Amino acid sequence: MDIQAPFSQFRTTVKPEWIDYNGHLNVGYYHVAFDLGVESFFHWLGFTPEHREQTACSTFALESHLNFLAEVKEGDELRFEARLLDHDQKRWHFYQEMYHVSEGYLAASHESLGAYIDMTRRKTTNMPQNIIDRLAAVKAAHATLDRPWQIGHVISLKK
Repeated sequence: MDIQAPFSQFRTTVKPEWIDYNGHLNVGYYHVAFDLGVESFFHWLGFTPEHREQTACSTFALESHLNFLAEVKEGDELRFEARLLDHDQKRWHFYQEMYHVSEGYLAASHESLGAYIDMTRRKTTNMPQNIIDRLAAVKAAHATLDRPWQIGHVISLKK
């Protein structure tokens, strides 16, 4: 099985409607951009539209943390990388980075916890074994990557 580490399959351009009164990407649209970026990662992990249709199960976000590291502006092209940090039978912990394509800098990072949901009951449920196996393989491959300081970062004025 070929496992990309980190996973990098999504690019987008900062849209005019995403810009705030400061002339850069609005805080809320960072979440939008990361949400768009994670779709291809989730599909690669096995959480596809076909899987949702066949199982009546989907994914929900439980928690997320954003770090705003450098500005991006209208028309800037962005590239996203994602990695799986951990998982259990019902949840997965993942991390993404947003890069400015032409200048190469890290603009933002996003850490999140997702859950597998039975949509008929709207409650968490165990993922099927094929997804668990895929997550285990991806986790092992992604564990070889350096661990960014943002993972598990706590908001505080004190270091």
